[in-house]
Amino acid sequence: MDGETRYLKALSKSYPTIASAATEIINLNAILHLPKGTEHFITDVHGEYDQFLHILKNGSGAIRRKIEEEFGPTSRMAEKKAMAALIYYPREKLAEVKKTEDNMAEWYQVTIYRLIRICKKASSKYTRSKVRKAMPQEFYYVMEELMTGQPDESDQEAYYTEIINSVIETRRAEELIISLSDLIRRLIVDHLHVVGDIFDRGPYPHLIMDTLMDYHSVDIQWGNHDLEWMGAAAGCDALIANVIRNCVRYGNLDILEDGYGINLIPLATFALDVYGKVPCHGVFRIRGDASDYDSGNEELDEKMHRAITVIQFKLEGQLIQRHPEYQMDDRLLLSRIDPEAGTVEVEGKTYPMNDMGFPTIDWNDPYALTPEEEDVVTRLRFGFKNSEKLQRHVNFLYKKGSLYKVYNGNLLYHGCVPLNEDGTFRKVSIDGMDYSGKALYDKMEMMIRQAYYSVDPVERQKGQDL
Repeated sequence: MDGETRYLKALSKSYPTIASAATEIINLNAILHLPKGTEHFITDVHGEYDQFLHILKNGSGAIRRKIEEEFGPTSRMAEKKAMAALIYYPREKLAEVKKTEDNMAEWYQVTIYRLIRICKKASSKYTRSKVRKAMPQEFYYVMEELMTGQPDESDQEAYYTEIINSVIETRRAEELIISLSDLIRRLIVDHLHVVGDIFDRGPYPHLIMDTLMDYHSVDIQWGNHDLEWMGAAAGCDALIANVIRNCVRYGNLDILEDGYGINLIPLATFALDVYGKVPCHGVFRIRGDASDYDSGNEELDEKMHRAITVIQFKLEGQLIQRHPEYQMDDRLLLSRIDPEAGTVEVEGKTYPMNDMGFPTIDWNDPYALTPEEEDVVTRLRFGFKNSEKLQRHVNFLYKKGSLYKVYNGNLLYHGCVPLNEDGTFRKVSIDGMDYSGKALYDKMEMMIRQAYYSVDPVERQKGQDL
């Protein structure tokens, strides 16, 4: 039996008759000729949850445009702005209205009617089946009747009005308004693309990840900051150090301690023991501007910043030395420091060091960790690999993410593709072979997945190093 015959036999189980097959063909052809759903592109979120949530709720202006299309000059600008605010934040807006509105029953009736009109407008790109699936179960019947009815026709006007009045009388108007607002947001944006960098700098990447995991349709193109956290979750020591350094630098250690339950006491204790008398306020000052940052922790955070930075330089140096094919010897900075002169050589030029407080560095072997640093790294690695929430978030990044994606004829990727001066794809050596362009990205993605999922320790280590 050839492949086509096997495929047709399997297909016949779902469509046993000519009529059922023809119906499905008609349905699929009709769907293909519907307008494309709106795609929403977001990039470089960097942990800024409040801004991310607002952009997500307003669809980068798509909801305002839909309101304008539906009501145009028939409504005042203030009314249209109020309607948009209600759809973005229904609970908060309802609380405001109840403080100032004298006749709530009338307001409910007008508002539900307007929301239904916007729902109809937003659902025009989709099949009825898809719209039904998006409706909340508790209001499924009410919404479908209101969205399919014709209230401007005399024989249906009374029926339509009675449904709305019944909702108000049974004190379900507010919940219906909230559900209609949620449905509008769901219908106006069909699919979300997050084109990289969810993590670092801002204080709430974990809340952003929680939101994305509940979103109806999303894909993610990994950014360098996302890969950093993915590598840390996989157990890559250099990336664990990098993640912690970023968090402490921006005053965001709460992400690790409260967001992901990672114990930083071993690092704090080590930093106080080793750098307790070393001034840290200059080079290692906390640069974040988080409004809720506790400045009482600043001195300890600066010492932790210094401690983890030195550890990071050491771990990265070990990694670079393991992989001469990376051609990253210019990043072996510790061995370019002259401790007697207090200078460092970078790209052939010598510069004075701003700070020489390095009590844990053996200048004969600058990339060797001290036993105490080894112990801190081991404890931190355990914390990252055993954080249930971090592992859940990283699993989601692997499931919904990739280095690049082709969607509706568009190539989506974060950052850059290596090119030569003439614009041709540059060859990059990985694991003894040269790759460029799409082949390079495919090879890197395979190894990134190995870093987390491979049961072969050698392949896993190669992926983490990459």
